[in-house]
Amino acid sequence: MNVFGVDIGGSGIKGAPVDLERGDLAEPRHKVLTPHPATPDGVADCVHEVVSQFGWSGKVGITFPGVVTGGITRTAANVDKGWIDRDARALLGDRLGMPVTVVNDADAAGIAEMTFGAGAGRKGTVLLLTFGTGIGSALFRDGRLIPNTELGHLELNGHDAEKHASTRAKDDEDLSWEHWANRVQKYLSHVEMLFSPELFIIGGGVSRKAERFIPRIEGIRAEIVPAQLLNNAGIVGAAMAANTQS
Repeated sequence: MNVFGVDIGGSGIKGAPVDLERGDLAEPRHKVLTPHPATPDGVADCVHEVVSQFGWSGKVGITFPGVVTGGITRTAANVDKGWIDRDARALLGDRLGMPVTVVNDADAAGIAEMTFGAGAGRKGTVLLLTFGTGIGSALFRDGRLIPNTELGHLELNGHDAEKHASTRAKDDEDLSWEHWANRVQKYLSHVEMLFSPELFIIGGGVSRKAERFIPRIEGIRAEIVPAQLLNNAGIVGAAMAANTQS
């Protein structure tokens, strides 16, 4: 069975039909740049452009980089503030003319990784962290999601952690892999103190280069592994959420 998944990020919006039996994209994804400013109407137009590339009609799952409750987007750290308290499910559903489910982006990635990827079959406390424009988080206890944790906004060195340790910070400050890995290490140490996970799963686009930085991270008790679905996890998880909730 196929369901369409769309992943809205701070820099790009990408989507594709997803084969829910395999937990993989059924067709190569289509990606467009996130508009700036990333207003609700502007993003909705981009989502429509992505979905229309496939002539799709049916359920659509869509991730959002912020807190989502009941289809309402409650925060907007890396997109336009017009998203705050917006009925994103209604907006995007009307724009597409299809049934839509909206879910936190990192939660979607976590759902996919816990089912088809690095977290499959793992019990205890598992924390997926997505490093990109910001830092997303998905917290699981014995396979059950605790939604909307948004741990990228924990305070670290007097600032939101994602301002210090995201891949955007790495790029903006032209940090070496070693220097950035040290920042990630400090962040993981802080999160580990609070939640004591048995497993960290590192996702986002940077997971493709896991060998460049994960071996440099020291002093963390938990196992640290890269996401197996890489940067497609959000698309897959969004489709899974739509299949469950719609």
